[in-house]
Amino acid sequence: ACSGLEMSQNSMRLSWTREEVDEKLHQIMVNIHKNCAQAAREYGGSGKFLNYVNGANIAGFKKVADAMLDQGLV
Repeated sequence: ACSGLEMSQNSMRLSWTREEVDEKLHQIMVNIHKNCAQAAREYGGSGKFLNYVNGANIAGFKKVADAMLDQGLV
C-alpha cells in the first residue's frame, strides 16, 4: 500500500505531510480488512471465527476477475 501511495504522489507531483500519508494508509488498511472479512463471511463457510486467509484470497481473486470482466477480457 505504501508503494502505491508513493507512486500516486510522484505521478501527481504532490507532497503529502506525514499525517496525510498516515490517514491515507489507514483508510486503505481499513478497506482491505473490510473486504477480507466480508469475503470470509460470504464464502468462508460457517463457524465461530473468520478465516482471513481465505477471505483475503477470495477478495483478491474477485477484484482481479471483476477487472477482467470490466475490460472485456473474459
